[in-house]
Amino acid sequence: MDDRYELTDLLSRLGLWLDDKSFDEGRALFTEDAEAHTLGGIAKGVDALVAQARRNHTVPTQHFITGPLIDVDGDSATIAANLLVVFAHEGAPRLLGERYELEAARTESGWRISRVQARPIWEVSNV
Repeated sequence: MDDRYELTDLLSRLGLWLDDKSFDEGRALFTEDAEAHTLGGIAKGVDALVAQARRNHTVPTQHFITGPLIDVDGDSATIAANLLVVFAHEGAPRLLGERYELEAARTESGWRISRVQARPIWEVSNV
């Protein structure tokens, strides 16, 4: 159960990292060779992933990550979760409903995300 708790915490810290724009702390969340496949593009390597997050999160955001389903297999894990993201643009908010599919690896420093796949389900702009 400790692994599931740590992985749920890691997932929550991912949303907070994006919302707080604390991009310099990316190595506390991701492996060095982490990949991200999102609406914002594909990034390979923690530095490219951080740069992509910084580029795509310039307005205030709020990430709601719910219902994590976690499977642990030794030192690797998969996490599936629902994601609702609000981008607070000046004119009107943009809302995205997505499904997160993450992979994580146990490192000497604890669990880190090694892959992010965000699958869009719906979007509402100019609400």
